[in-house]
Amino acid sequence: MGIGAGRAAGSEWVTMTAEPTTGCPIAADFDPLAPAFVADPHPELSRLRERSPVWYSPKLDRWVVTGYREIEHILADPATFSAVEAQRPLHPPCPEAAEILAGLPLVPTMSNCDPPAHRRYRTAMTSAMSPRRVAGMRPVITRRATELIDRFAADGRADLVPALFFPLPALTVFALIGLPLADADRIKAWCADKLEVNWGRPTRDKQIRSALGMREFFDYVAAFVAGRRREPGDDLVDQLIADERSLTDPEITSLVFALSFAGHETTTNLLGNLTLHLLRRPGLWLEITEDRSLIAGAVEEALRFESSVPMWRRVTTTETEVGGVRLAAGSRLVLAFAAADREPGVFPEPDRFDIRRANARRQLSFGRGIHLCLGAGLARLECEIVVNLMADRLPGLRLAPGASPRFTPNLSFRGPLELPARWAGS
Repeated sequence: MGIGAGRAAGSEWVTMTAEPTTGCPIAADFDPLAPAFVADPHPELSRLRERSPVWYSPKLDRWVVTGYREIEHILADPATFSAVEAQRPLHPPCPEAAEILAGLPLVPTMSNCDPPAHRRYRTAMTSAMSPRRVAGMRPVITRRATELIDRFAADGRADLVPALFFPLPALTVFALIGLPLADADRIKAWCADKLEVNWGRPTRDKQIRSALGMREFFDYVAAFVAGRRREPGDDLVDQLIADERSLTDPEITSLVFALSFAGHETTTNLLGNLTLHLLRRPGLWLEITEDRSLIAGAVEEALRFESSVPMWRRVTTTETEVGGVRLAAGSRLVLAFAAADREPGVFPEPDRFDIRRANARRQLSFGRGIHLCLGAGLARLECEIVVNLMADRLPGLRLAPGASPRFTPNLSFRGPLELPARWAGS
């Protein structure tokens, strides 16, 4: 095996030749949970992508795919690139947490399920989250967002994440599902447990606490579904129960368990990323307030420029080749959407935030193919409503002096934890 060494700033490269015609690039120091990477992943991802569209990370024990076309290819071929890896813990949990998680009777349904089973769940959820149902959420979202803004608009200042971006998507998806809004804070806390266990690197004690929280969350959802069996209502869960495909209660519970997390965490992040990048650039917020037709393009550009889902996972089912690198069956992959969405050959001047970018909708944040995010329409609707309301209600909106948002150290979800802002009168 021939070995040659070189260095790219931020990661040490070693080229290992396993076959005469195949070079296997390795980023020995790559760590997506390191503080510097969490603060700003894009410079290092760009350097790694320029070196190779596919490379190996010893610290993750996974192949990382950074090329746009390579990721598109993977997402379009679920037979070769299975989704079963998507929800598994990034790092092996401690024995106590593993035992708790093993007792969760979760059924793989959407993001971590392959055909043919995936097709049945996808069809049921597509029917339950029809464009008509999503459009019908507009007055609900508008009312909830207005109520939240009413609480702080007169103050002239607020941290927009806890005041608006954190609660609104949760209230929206819980209303869609039918979950009691009074339980929103408790459910959000349980969802934070799931994020740490599946996509972070928590301590042993945190793993155990988070695993117990996930167990409580699952039991809560199971009890809710059972209650709907006894006393039907008129929401998404009732439609799943009545679905002609005859979903079982464990299947419905698993679907609701997944939707309760995915349906709001990514939208919270999207709202934060969108607003952060609009307010960081003098004049952009004014443009948006004066021409609301720019909002849709700004949302797509925010998804491209600062993906709320920067990385996702797959595993190969057979020996295959991606980006000139041969992968054995069972190779675990990390798809770096955040790197692909700044590939210069696809998005000219990729490091420029351009709300008028013609092809911004080609971003990969919502995925592709059979796993294209079902909540994309709802997320876009929430962004449209929130930006319009902020433009109407918070004149002269701007970041507070010295604002420097932090991000949670995890592989797959990215959005500011705080966004202190001010507006007219402050």
